[in-house]
Amino acid sequence: MDYLQYKQKNIWETFTEADRQAVETYSAGYKTFLDQGKTERQAVRYLIEQAEQAGFVPYSPGVDIKPGTKIYVNNRGRALYLAIMGKKPLDQGANIAAAHVDSPRLDLKPLPLFEASEMAYLKTHYYGGVRKYQWVATPLALHGVAVKLDGEVVDISVGEAEDEPCFTITDLPPHLSRDQNKKSLAEGFQGEGMNALIGGQPQKDSAEKEKVKQRILALIHDKYGITEADFLTAELMLVPAGKARDVGLDRSFIGGYGQDDRVCSWAGFQALLDVEDIPEQTAVVVLADKEEIGSEGVTGMKSQAFELFLHDLCDEQGVKIRHCFANSFCLSMDVCNGFDPNYPEVSEKRNNAKMNYGLSVMKYTGARGKGGTSDATAEVVGKVRQVLAAANVTWQMAELGKIDQGGGGTVAKYLAERNIDVIDAGVPTLSMHAPFEIVAKADCYMAYKAALAIFRSKL
Repeated sequence: MDYLQYKQKNIWETFTEADRQAVETYSAGYKTFLDQGKTERQAVRYLIEQAEQAGFVPYSPGVDIKPGTKIYVNNRGRALYLAIMGKKPLDQGANIAAAHVDSPRLDLKPLPLFEASEMAYLKTHYYGGVRKYQWVATPLALHGVAVKLDGEVVDISVGEAEDEPCFTITDLPPHLSRDQNKKSLAEGFQGEGMNALIGGQPQKDSAEKEKVKQRILALIHDKYGITEADFLTAELMLVPAGKARDVGLDRSFIGGYGQDDRVCSWAGFQALLDVEDIPEQTAVVVLADKEEIGSEGVTGMKSQAFELFLHDLCDEQGVKIRHCFANSFCLSMDVCNGFDPNYPEVSEKRNNAKMNYGLSVMKYTGARGKGGTSDATAEVVGKVRQVLAAANVTWQMAELGKIDQGGGGTVAKYLAERNIDVIDAGVPTLSMHAPFEIVAKADCYMAYKAALAIFRSKL
């Protein structure tokens, strides 16, 4: 009668040697993506390079849309939509994997550079849900673009290479932190105090009052040809410096910045590239921006950009997009919290995702009374269960911690608003939104296998 009970097992106990090798190969490619894609722009640029090598071409009106055609649309360098046209017309629906490529970080303010006590700093404005104390006293790298008055776009990247300088936000020593220690974590570190140290050497023979600031401006101009006024039209951000690393003596985990949600972006993207035969239904990957601040803006999931992408494809086939949406399915791929034994009080262990137990499927996300979620129907969950079982994908059902503890949202509800059946699924994560997040290699691999199974299915 054991079959009557639901039982789970650590994935590593089920793996063959071939499975283990496949996990390591997949993880190596994923870590390269993390290192190359520290920002949305870098991630999109890298993925386009990989896609074009795999035969994808930019979509333009009138392009020959036929089964097997591989196309993509680059949305302003910050979001990306890709598709492999299926055998069936789009009014029969598409199978979609949607994730996001933005991550919490520290954006620079429009006029960030200032001098205080003969040291130069950059003022920041944090982006997304950060715990500010985690971002101090750690090496930071500067990435982004600046647009000059003549329209030239200048790429900026400083702090990743070992021979480059990095930046940091200083903190109090324990000897002087008595008053700070009395404050809550939220009160101890204020957004306006998150100023990054950028220099301390004065400009020689300068008539300017702020000679250290002048020295920094001279260095920036020498390397990039930009002035302080060009900061007004810049998009610059500070992110943790350094590469993704294996974690643990057994190398079973991956640590690095931006895994929420590039771990799922890579899973969906790599799965699309590995669709060998022409799929029955068109396979689509959506890599959106701005999820961490509510999916706003022209590159976020609320934008019509994704809708117009599919609208154009439907027009090419002479079908209506509303029929495409009604018959489509979307795997909304985003991370969830993994059960952390160091903090068991925030999770209901029986219904929380566990590390190394596979893809986390979340029927609903949201907060408290399921606020802000699409809540997939039982029929949708049942279909996904069948597809994953047929593809031998290890998965688990999960929630985002205890009911009244907090919660969170994904892009799922914005797909549901378009009348697309959708369910959340992703990779359990420790230290989510921290500068160094942790995921399990085995779970990453199962997310990839799940996306591939969806693209090959007939949902």
